[in-house]
Amino acid sequence: MTHDNENEADRKVWKLMDDIGTCMLVTRVGEEMHSRPVAAYSRREENTIYVMTDVSGHKDDEIAAQPIVNLSFASPSANSYVSLKGKAAVTNDRAKIKELWNAFAKAWWDGPEDPRIRLLKIEPLQAEYWDSPGRMVAGAIMLFNAVTGKKADVGENRKVAM
Repeated sequence: MTHDNENEADRKVWKLMDDIGTCMLVTRVGEEMHSRPVAAYSRREENTIYVMTDVSGHKDDEIAAQPIVNLSFASPSANSYVSLKGKAAVTNDRAKIKELWNAFAKAWWDGPEDPRIRLLKIEPLQAEYWDSPGRMVAGAIMLFNAVTGKKADVGENRKVAM
């Protein structure tokens, strides 16, 4: 893969994460995995994905014990998916919390000064994405290929070192 293709794939991962926004955060507790939905704030220029979390949750302890996490983004209607492995750390960066504050966060906390808010700062290590035409187009392509005996080529799939 050329350097230009790597940059293009990297841009694609960041764009898909921005477009989808919500993901499943997967942490480990011993040998068990724990998943929960979170709002992800991707910042390509910082090479970081942020997640607001509550200090009373268990994520802090889980990440302290095992900092490698997975973020799984899915938009079934757009046929777009990203699975990202990253190294997470818990931070209390109040300036960043204020910067990321939005209406969604208001549903959980009183305001950006709420002392219960923490940030997960996730540094991407590796990602894989799948991006295909919408369901109807993909379905039509697969049906056409089934009738003609051709192999289905309904999108793009790449692994990306971040």
